[in-house]
Amino acid sequence: MEQSQGRPMQGKTVLVTGATGGIGLATAQKLAAMGARLAVTGRRPDRAEAAAEELRKEGGGQVDVFTGDLSSQAEVRRLAGEILTALPRINVLVNNVGGYWNTRHDTADGLEHTFALNHLAPFLLTNLLLERLRESSPARVVTVSSNAHTSGRIDFDDLQGENSYSGARAYSQSKLANVLFTYELARLLQGSRVTANALHPGIVRTSFATEDPGAVQRVFVPLLRPLMQRAGTGAATSVRLASASELETASGAYFSRGKPRRSSKRSYDRAAAAHLWEVSAALTRLKGSR
Repeated sequence: MEQSQGRPMQGKTVLVTGATGGIGLATAQKLAAMGARLAVTGRRPDRAEAAAEELRKEGGGQVDVFTGDLSSQAEVRRLAGEILTALPRINVLVNNVGGYWNTRHDTADGLEHTFALNHLAPFLLTNLLLERLRESSPARVVTVSSNAHTSGRIDFDDLQGENSYSGARAYSQSKLANVLFTYELARLLQGSRVTANALHPGIVRTSFATEDPGAVQRVFVPLLRPLMQRAGTGAATSVRLASASELETASGAYFSRGKPRRSSKRSYDRAAAAHLWEVSAALTRLKGSR
């Protein structure tokens, strides 16, 4: 199907995780308006269906809905199977799902929740869908990180925060993991027509961190909320990376405000990125991912 000037994503299939609200929903809305066939994931069926109805009105096209808790690896694998059955093509995967928890929680797999949802979920889902992305190329993997990655450090001796836990430290570690994963994925995809980029969406006015907020979120976020970006503004870089024709071959970069930026010094540690990939593959029982 040919792309029209006003609908540049016509004929493209885009999967957006965590698209029931906030930046994820705004990203999906903008891509639907560009003509994309949308597929969205959400944890709650009612919210996922409501988001899909909004998207159908926005773009007038087909919207596939997949529901599940991506902090559970069994759920990620089930969703991946359903996605592969339903979608013959995946041109863009937007790894948007994520969150912040001030206190330590274990997932169904016995892993620390922030690391499991923010890093291991996109790591596993991307790898399970990678062959379909290759078959659909040119294709793109877009992963939502955060400027919080600049204060992050991968503690390979205590990845799960069992010895010492801080919500802020766990979050920044997971966001650094997003960037390291993206850079390693881009290196592994060299020579293919599948790209991988990460981004900082900005400080956005959403329900982020409201389930288990820390002192900073409780005290300062209400004061700063009027100054924060709307979700639609925060989605702009995700949308650009998913759709801009001039970025079709751009890969292995970190974007903020729509432009490539230098990420933290730690994010360029290739040995750490390779080790993180190996550890992540072991934690997700993923074989033959390299």
